[in-house]
Amino acid sequence: MQVRDQLFTDLNAATMTGEGAYGLIEDAAIAVQGARIVWVGCQSDVPDAYAALPRTSFEGRLVTPALIDCHTHVVHGGHRAVEFEMRLNGASYEEVARAGGGIISTVKATREAEVDDLIAQALPRVDAMLAEGVSVIEVKSGYGLDRETELNMLRAARALADHRPVRVVTSFLGAHAVPVEYKDRPEAYIAEVCIPTLRAAHREGLVDAVDAFCEGIAFLPDQLVPLFDVAKELGLPIKCHAEQLSNLGGAKLAASYGALSADHIEYLDEDGVKAMAEAGTVGVILPGAFYTLRETQAPPIDLLRQHKVPMALATDCNPGSAPVTSLLLTMNMGCTLFRMTPEEALQGVTIHAARALGLTDCGSIIPGLRPDLAVWNVAHPAELAYRIGFNPLHTRIIGDTT
Repeated sequence: MQVRDQLFTDLNAATMTGEGAYGLIEDAAIAVQGARIVWVGCQSDVPDAYAALPRTSFEGRLVTPALIDCHTHVVHGGHRAVEFEMRLNGASYEEVARAGGGIISTVKATREAEVDDLIAQALPRVDAMLAEGVSVIEVKSGYGLDRETELNMLRAARALADHRPVRVVTSFLGAHAVPVEYKDRPEAYIAEVCIPTLRAAHREGLVDAVDAFCEGIAFLPDQLVPLFDVAKELGLPIKCHAEQLSNLGGAKLAASYGALSADHIEYLDEDGVKAMAEAGTVGVILPGAFYTLRETQAPPIDLLRQHKVPMALATDCNPGSAPVTSLLLTMNMGCTLFRMTPEEALQGVTIHAARALGLTDCGSIIPGLRPDLAVWNVAHPAELAYRIGFNPLHTRIIGDTT
């Protein structure tokens, strides 16, 4: 549902402004003019200037900011369900890899797909996200690991917004893994493929941020410095997959560049948390991968709280470690697996998710922001993180961008 001039009435608004629990205003109204929210408050206090707007009653339903999935790999070729089955039948990681599984299989399928194929494969996943009230999706490249496929992934990601009413933010993740043709030569891959492809993507207007996987199975911090230096030169913000499987200092490196976010961060230590706090870097929590990989090291939620590092939540939708499209399930996982509170979970998919993407026009319900809203058939905001496998969305509202 797209809106322009409207007064929404008979609702409870979880504004997510930090003022009281959930920023909740009961018996509220929200006025929209043009492409922006112009007023929110108690329904009895609607200003005369907005009283004559066309009205829509939400009959006592809860309204929150529309949800934001700030970390996904939703564009890719193929699937890895057979690999999933092999592992459950006892195959080792090495046996799966020898059979053509792992990231190699996704790279192969993605390289074989044309842009239209990548779009067609991604759209059902996107539809599942939109059906749960999502208005913004971040999409990464990273399954091409060559120039043309990385560019095609970003082209497909941009095109998703032409096919569905969704806002897409793209991240160049050329430094996702070392392709087989550069085995044991990560520095050469960064210099010869990754950086030139980033420059080409930037010239084509395909990239909003630069991401990298800092891990022993991917790239070490020193190997990423040349890439991050080019991102800084191009004026592109940085994100980083960091401290997922070990503590190599990826989050500290990213924070030294003023990174928007450090993601996964299960093995993050206090020095890394402090570096993120000083840089204003958001910690993106990804419980879907933790669940799928049956990890045991949880991210340092208490340290993040202590040092006031904003925590976002995202699906990490990808074919290998997180075949998840449900942001509502992700909220429940964040609470159940990591002991986040329901309010932290809702902050994580609204105001803090917006910050993780560098967006300042969405994520809460205040005047001046886009009227991207989700209307829910629930009585209390905590229900959004409490239920499992239940989608209470009544409608999704997207501001008119014309």
